[in-house]
Amino acid sequence: MIPRSRTVSLLALGAICLAGCSSEEPSKQQLKPLVLKEQVSNVVKSSDGYAVNWAGILTNANPWHFGEHVVATIVGRDAAGTEVVRMDQSLDAVPPGGSLAFTGQVNAPQKPAKVTIDYRPAQWRPAARIASAFKEFPVSRVQTLRQKDRSYLITGYVDNPYQLPASSLVVNVLLRDKAGKLLGGGSTFVDDVKAGSPPRFILTVGGLPAGSVVAKTDVTARTWGSTGRPFEDLALGGAVPLHTIKPTTEPFAIDRGSQAMTEHQQ
Repeated sequence: MIPRSRTVSLLALGAICLAGCSSEEPSKQQLKPLVLKEQVSNVVKSSDGYAVNWAGILTNANPWHFGEHVVATIVGRDAAGTEVVRMDQSLDAVPPGGSLAFTGQVNAPQKPAKVTIDYRPAQWRPAARIASAFKEFPVSRVQTLRQKDRSYLITGYVDNPYQLPASSLVVNVLLRDKAGKLLGGGSTFVDDVKAGSPPRFILTVGGLPAGSVVAKTDVTARTWGSTGRPFEDLALGGAVPLHTIKPTTEPFAIDRGSQAMTEHQQ
């Protein structure tokens, strides 16, 4: 028989344990918000008012989650602070541990004196693969040619590092000056992108500030859509092996690595 004093002590210990256990709820994972790393906007006179174009880069510091259903809000105000243009732009999903370049353009009846870019918080979805599985789409043979009207013609090729073909990819171009400052950008699409058969892209970027001199062109390609499903499907299908061609030379008559090891042990 347990003494009454010991029974009281055991009951008190149990109550303390229950109180402590009930207060220890599973901690929710804290996800970092997207960060608008860079942004730029330009306003140029057009035939029906003013053309407002912009470019920006969103970064995702979370290595295990897609940032989905992101919407950018572009607002232009005149010198008195009156809103003269507003546009909501649905953005593509931001990959885990990656970034998203985006561009756009809208017409305004009056000239904005100031243009701001903001965005709504992303909806987070866990990725099925680690961040390193989401490989960048290789871009090659990029050419940037200045035109007589001060616009820039950009051409290049986009390859697919995955075994599955990509039905459609969006190509984003960001133009920078000698100091690396973002000047503007544009976007276009390429379809049916298969590994080893890179299609060519062509686009023209205009509306840059007067006197701008482009010294660097950043080109990125990605799947498009408000969710990361297309990108995830490609990653789940596997990447193309780095070495796909069988060696044509004869193998060594003696394994030199094993021979060197044997001599070292002797």
